[in-house]
Amino acid sequence: MLSVGLTGGIATGKSLVAGLFVKRGAFLIDADSVAREVVMPGSPGLALLVDQFGPCILDTTGALDREKLGSVVFADPEKRNILEAILHPLILGTIFSAIDGLRKKGHAGIVISDIPLLFECGIQKQYDATVLVYADPATQQQRLVARNGLGSAAALQRLSAQMPIAEKRQHADFIIENTGSLRELEIRVSAVWSDLCELLQKQG
Repeated sequence: MLSVGLTGGIATGKSLVAGLFVKRGAFLIDADSVAREVVMPGSPGLALLVDQFGPCILDTTGALDREKLGSVVFADPEKRNILEAILHPLILGTIFSAIDGLRKKGHAGIVISDIPLLFECGIQKQYDATVLVYADPATQQQRLVARNGLGSAAALQRLSAQMPIAEKRQHADFIIENTGSLRELEIRVSAVWSDLCELLQKQG
């Protein structure tokens, strides 16, 4: 089994690339999905968040309102650090448990963990390889404004909350540029997929 950490800055197209890897046969573990699971109503994770930030982060049904929480933490680095200190151990613990479970079952393929803050968390060495989806900061900002309906200042604030994309390039084993057409992206994904398959074969 080859464990791969997939990451990228916000609005680089990481989820799209993850889907293209799945089409080629990868097993995907999505950190965003795990993040939603660990704060489901009634979960210890949600209770910890309410204790820290108050019931204002909940919607009318008692579920976490991610937009309300985001408006609180993205404007305050200290609060964002507190949020990460609560959530990251829960999310990463679930992801690594899933990987171990697949390994114990004898899974012989490529397992992709889609983790936005892979390098920020310093866990890249726990993977056999890492892949970065890259787009330049100007493209990221344009996409974020168009996708989320944010103003330029709010988009820039969210971009600055992550490690600069140029710094992430220095840590990645493979880089997939996503600044052109979908066809160009598919070609780049296929090339990296071939490289990952070679690594898997060498393991055998």
